Amino acid sequence: MSEEKAFQRLSQRIERLIARIEAAPDQSVRADALELTRSLMELHGAGLDRMMEIVARAGDSGYALMDDFAGDDLVAGLLLLYGLHPHDLETRVMKALDETRPFLQSHGGDVELLGVTDGTVRLRLAGSCRSCSSSTMTLKLAIERAIYDAAPDVNEIVTEGQIALKGSATANGLVQLEGAPNNGGYDQCVNVGPSKRNLPQVTVKGETHG
Repeated sequence: MSEEKAFQRLSQRIERLIARIEAAPDQSVRADALELTRSLMELHGAGLDRMMEIVARAGDSGYALMDDFAGDDLVAGLLLLYGLHPHDLETRVMKALDETRPFLQSHGGDVELLGVTDGTVRLRLAGSCRSCSSSTMTLKLAIERAIYDAAPDVNEIVTEGQIALKGSATANGLVQLEGAPNNGGYDQCVNVGPSKRNLPQVTVKGETHG
């Protein structure tokens, strides 16, 4: 089992245990258990925060180490959980788009990042192909998957434009995905808010998928 899958399974287990605690019939036991959970989270978060401050004080070598943290799925997921990821939301979104761009271009398409505001990512699709009636949806799904893998704390993705069939007019489309918020940072690094790894809902021209 990969470290990423092991982390996800552990996170899901913790969520299930918290849900069981919240449903406990004894109110005092429930309150104590939830307070213990919050206290442990605060302790671990404070320790990680201090660790990131110490690394940042090392200068260039410290920032290089932060890049290594960001490149490790397990560590990056943990830092996201505590709002301490070393790369801001827009940086992670741009990296995801850069990684998907060769695939998009091989299908006659491309994507432009219009901006990231309050957790909402705005994109524009462009391009054309000869035989691609389902290309727009295929490319949108590839983009969405890449963004949510790199930035599960994205609140919403709004995609404008469509990959047109060569010789036909370009129609407009809209994709909206539900996710979670983002925050503020470390010197050259910017913190993001806690991650919510919920399965996003996709809405395309009034139809809901997911």
